[in-house]
Amino acid sequence: MCSSSSSPPTPSAPSGSAPRQAVFLARGITKIYQMGEVAVHALRGVDLELYEGEFVVLLGPSGSGKSTLLNILGGLDVPTAGSVRYRDHDLTRDDDAHLTAYRHTHVGFVFQFYNLIPSLTARENVALVTEISRNPMSPDEALKLVGMGHRLDHFPAQLSGGEQQRVAIARAISKRPDVLLCDEPTGALDIETGILVLDAIERVNRELGTTTAVITHNAAISGMADRVVSVADGRIAQVRLNSRKQAPSELQW
Repeated sequence: MCSSSSSPPTPSAPSGSAPRQAVFLARGITKIYQMGEVAVHALRGVDLELYEGEFVVLLGPSGSGKSTLLNILGGLDVPTAGSVRYRDHDLTRDDDAHLTAYRHTHVGFVFQFYNLIPSLTARENVALVTEISRNPMSPDEALKLVGMGHRLDHFPAQLSGGEQQRVAIARAISKRPDVLLCDEPTGALDIETGILVLDAIERVNRELGTTTAVITHNAAISGMADRVVSVADGRIAQVRLNSRKQAPSELQW
């Protein structure tokens, strides 16, 4: 189903509750990078919504445009054309200072590489965010939420890759963001470790109600989503709802 020609399916709200509200509303998003004399079309007129509290997987091969789309939603990049609304605010009208404030207040990011500071403990890495946030969790609370409460005083070099990624997730969610955007969070991990990381992300979504989007090229991960958005050649190729969400431990890798 092409994004530009028809409305994608929307996630159902629980029975008896109000309809889910759109957190993001993107329309006609185009992104063109100029590489010398060559124009690279990363996104080609993308329409997309993300809804309150849902878990979305953006699925597609490398170079399909999914990271560019996530970066635009997160205020790390701006589109060449089109509009992106975060709730009732038009992000495409913001300057750099306003986008920085938006990222600081509303968005948590998790990337493939953990970007922890080697000389700081897990607790201290998370505290870098909590000390400058308005209404943060304590570092201990954030680390316990992702199953790292027993490793508070360990340095990154003393942690496995999966443990470092869970510290990175704790750091991202410690400021209580409205949205968690994850770009290939299991890309550098083995299957068993990746499941532990996905468990942590799923728990944040379920327990905190954080709208969560995960980018991956691994189709197996799509089983844990409310919706799966397939991206190809800078376009939304298909959007489908999962009738039943799988736990990370149920995924067939």
